Amino acid sequence: MISVITGASAGIGAAAAVALAEAGHEVVLVGRSSARLAAVADRIAGRSGRRPDVAVADFTSFQDVTRLAADLLDRYERIDVLAGNAGIMSTRRRLTPDGHELMMQVNHLSPFLLTNLLLDRVRASGGRVVTTSSGAARAGRLDPADLDRSRRRWSGWLQYCDSKQANALFTLALARRGVAATCFHPGVVRTGFAPDSLYMKALMLLPGVARTPERGARTLVHLATTADGTEHSGRFFFDDAPAPATPRMTDPVAAESLWTASLAATGLSAPGPG
Repeated sequence: MISVITGASAGIGAAAAVALAEAGHEVVLVGRSSARLAAVADRIAGRSGRRPDVAVADFTSFQDVTRLAADLLDRYERIDVLAGNAGIMSTRRRLTPDGHELMMQVNHLSPFLLTNLLLDRVRASGGRVVTTSSGAARAGRLDPADLDRSRRRWSGWLQYCDSKQANALFTLALARRGVAATCFHPGVVRTGFAPDSLYMKALMLLPGVARTPERGARTLVHLATTADGTEHSGRFFFDDAPAPATPRMTDPVAAESLWTASLAATGLSAPGPG
């Protein structure tokens, strides 16, 4: 089993990579920092006896994501699990070099681009896509016509919620296209994920709220290794089980509108459902 894990240089992604490697998967670590990826690779080699491959990519750049996809297609004849775990939260409104709001590009548009570029390989392998979403998706008010919130009131928290709602709708759209795709809420995890968010810092201080990265990664590993990852395609999970999702997270019309908007934003062209 070949499992590609984005956002694997720390936190949930690194913990999931360790667990999957110990379960016998050949893991491929994707992240921005070659030094941090090397440290995770060392950790996995020490625990599993096999050093994983690494691939460096910056999700703020569509060009870099496209290069990453070409590299992965060249290196691997199959992809059994594509775990989209790269993510960011920011309180400030920032644009990427591609001209998109930072959180929407890193959390949704770049994963959308990478997944579509690898989709034929995943399908041919009978593989699955697992995406790290969030319970914050329930508070999202995603507008496919205004993904960057350039025409709405700016709020870093609401934009993060929108990007996580996009993860859920993307999962639904993939399922409608016959792909085994699931997403999940990892819980509040004790990582350096959102260093400039006072809200997240406050959550970290509440006793019993924040989880370890290993605990947060458990559902990712579950969906990558069990039948739930294929038999519940399109579903949102929490703690290894399907979880309630709002109508905004499960609306097929919204999912298709987001798909169309994401094609335009990333410059892709692809067939519709079926």
